[in-house]
Amino acid sequence: MKKEKKEDRSSVKYEVAQELGLLEKIDRKGWDSLTAKESGKIGGYISKKRFK
Repeated sequence: MKKEKKEDRSSVKYEVAQELGLLEKIDRKGWDSLTAKESGKIGGYISKKRFK
């Protein structure tokens, strides 16, 4: 299995954040402003997409 490039992972994070409606918050306040629940949703969604 190939390792993903850092840019690829970052772009997926932004894509998922947009799909979940969190991108505006991230743009305004940064990634640190996300709650643990919001961060977990992003991580879970990325994992789901990766293993589909």
